[in-house]
Amino acid sequence: MEILIDTHIFLWLASDPGKLSKKHMLLLKERKNRLYLSAMSIAEVMIKQSIGQIDIPFDMMKACEMMEINLLDFDAASAMKLGTLPMHHKDPFDRMLIAQAITHSMTFCTIDRKMAFYVDEGLELL
Repeated sequence: MEILIDTHIFLWLASDPGKLSKKHMLLLKERKNRLYLSAMSIAEVMIKQSIGQIDIPFDMMKACEMMEINLLDFDAASAMKLGTLPMHHKDPFDRMLIAQAITHSMTFCTIDRKMAFYVDEGLELL
């Protein structure tokens, strides 16, 4: 299974795995699953860090490499998908992740309950 992980899931996996549910942890550790982190997640964290909302004491790209998480660039097809998504979720970064997961037929790993509104749009959730 190809899994796109939400920003908070990545941050917990990298710095505080105890926050993850047993279900999520089992699926994220399963070797046959391929994990992805969106470039939009990195952008979100870097913006929040630059304005003092968050402090990430590690290099996200190196952490991905160490944890064997693939990086997923944000592409034009995902950008076009944004125009068709209902406005159930107002956060632009979350909307970009939703669009990527749907466009690339990936399962999305999150605890954000608002994401369930996008199942009818083709979003598959963990």
